Amino acid sequence: MSERSYDVIVIGAGHAGCEAALAAAKMGCRTLLLTLNYSSIAFMPCNPSIGGPAKGHLVREIDALGGTMGRVIDRSYLQMRLLNTQKGPAVWALRAQADKCFYQNLMIRELESQPQLTVRQGEVTAILATEGRVSGVRIRTGMEFYSKTIILATGTFLQGRVFIGSLNYASGPAGQLPADELSQSLRDLGLKLVRFKTGTPARVRRRSIDFSKLLPQPGGFREHGFSFWEEWRLRPEHLCWLAYTQNETHRIIREHLHEAALYTGAISGVGPRYCPSIESKLVQFPDKERHQVFVEPEGADSDEMYLAGLSTSLPEYVQELFLRTIPGFEALEIVRPGYAIEYDALESGQFGRSLESRPVAGLFSAGQINGTSGYEEAAAQGLMAGINAAQKVKGRPPLVLGRSEAYIGVLIDDLVTKENQEPYRVLTSRAEFRLTLRSDNADERLSRYAFDLGLLEERYRPHFEQKYQRIYGLSDLFSSTYLNPDEQVRPIFAVAQIALPKNRFTPADLLKRPDVPAQFIGQLLPDLQLDLAELNEVATRFRYQGYLAKEQEQAKKLAGLEQRQIPPDLDYGQVTNLAREAKEKLSKFRPETFGQAMRISGINPADLTALLFYIENYRRAEHSGVVSHERVKEQT
Repeated sequence: MSERSYDVIVIGAGHAGCEAALAAAKMGCRTLLLTLNYSSIAFMPCNPSIGGPAKGHLVREIDALGGTMGRVIDRSYLQMRLLNTQKGPAVWALRAQADKCFYQNLMIRELESQPQLTVRQGEVTAILATEGRVSGVRIRTGMEFYSKTIILATGTFLQGRVFIGSLNYASGPAGQLPADELSQSLRDLGLKLVRFKTGTPARVRRRSIDFSKLLPQPGGFREHGFSFWEEWRLRPEHLCWLAYTQNETHRIIREHLHEAALYTGAISGVGPRYCPSIESKLVQFPDKERHQVFVEPEGADSDEMYLAGLSTSLPEYVQELFLRTIPGFEALEIVRPGYAIEYDALESGQFGRSLESRPVAGLFSAGQINGTSGYEEAAAQGLMAGINAAQKVKGRPPLVLGRSEAYIGVLIDDLVTKENQEPYRVLTSRAEFRLTLRSDNADERLSRYAFDLGLLEERYRPHFEQKYQRIYGLSDLFSSTYLNPDEQVRPIFAVAQIALPKNRFTPADLLKRPDVPAQFIGQLLPDLQLDLAELNEVATRFRYQGYLAKEQEQAKKLAGLEQRQIPPDLDYGQVTNLAREAKEKLSKFRPETFGQAMRISGINPADLTALLFYIENYRRAEHSGVVSHERVKEQT
């Protein structure tokens, strides 16, 4: 029994499960990670890439909190690019094409070398629970393992079903085995499940592509990768390629729409809006003459190529027909056909901000089972679930990140307060404070938590503190150093084709101008030997000073609402003057604070006012020693 008892058990070793298990173990908890297939740990069943708009922010935040995804992709990328450079720094985002097998091997190495962590292959068929609290798991062989904290990180495996045209069969992603029995165990515990769907394009043979007809898409030089802590080392860059669908491509797809599983009625699950199939694109955008296809390598030594933008559930023979109409694909060979996959996920409103289940104590969940899409969203939730499971084991309060602190906070708050009718994807537009939540300052915002929790080794602290001492020092220096528009600086401005100020100026004054790049300050002050990444961060602070101040003021107002707690056992049916829809929504989502209640759809200012008056009277009655809903209603 003692050999099979753990502080934390994690079910599933995808991106959520890996981060959860590593976090719990780093925090000193004896942790068991159970996976359906040891060889599929950290597998990338869809696009072999990490990062992108908002997703790249998540990876930087994961790294700032002591997570592992950023470090592993920095060691295994095939191509690294900084996206959205023509826009403001709030939306700059790293994206890396991954060598997916190398990524897997590196992550497995991280897991195997982590003290306090045991990785074991086994299909969990049941969650064991007593009196509304988890006690362990049972795997298919009949073995039982015991713990008072369990993390569900099952991805798309629960009752997984693959669709290719009229063909459909039980399966996990990429031909792996599904988890067929665990769903019923979750229902037996009182949890409600919904069906979601996702899909993937065909994988094709590299040597069957005529690359002379495709547009090369090189990466770009980067002064840093995703990780704040490891030394940045450039790797050999691999090309990606761009192709376009043609009128003939569209004709064939339209003629066979009736054979696509998405349109035959065979699929009941809801798919992600922001990653539609090629069939959906043609239906939703009938006037568009062509669609982009990004041709991306799956590995440095792999002959497989991924066709981003061509997710499909059409029959395999139709996939072959329409793919060969694309220039460069005339002799294309399919290695694996595209498919759609349905799976079980938790209905929204069943877990709180700590990611612990409301109906079942000690049961946490993370990743696609929570209704999200994407490796990055999964890893972020996994990290937080691992942290909070460990905190629960230790009898400590959970770590809850606010919307003004991190994209992770936005992600989890949205999952907790919104009825997600489709797989959720993080977007920069979802963040109210996106200029504050830049990818470059994630360590400043979050690393103090990682050091306090033991997720980051103390050897990294001096590096972190010295970095921000330099940044603050540069900010002070640039504000207090005055230069004259004289003969000494005039040639520097002329060569750079930047207008010279008429009067005395500071470097800070220059950095507030949109036409002055941060690197220009290095030319004016060559003796400083400035680090480009740190210089860019200082420049952003000056350039957007006014906007950042406004965001900080808004964040303070939001913090006031977030600090106003709502009693967890409040009976909303008793609240006077509360609309019926508000009572239903509040009862379902059980917001912990007024800030959360405000963000629930269907809750209006009048409802919040009624709730505020009721709770104030409730608390007065509680202090007087007489608490009854009738008494509070009378006072309200």
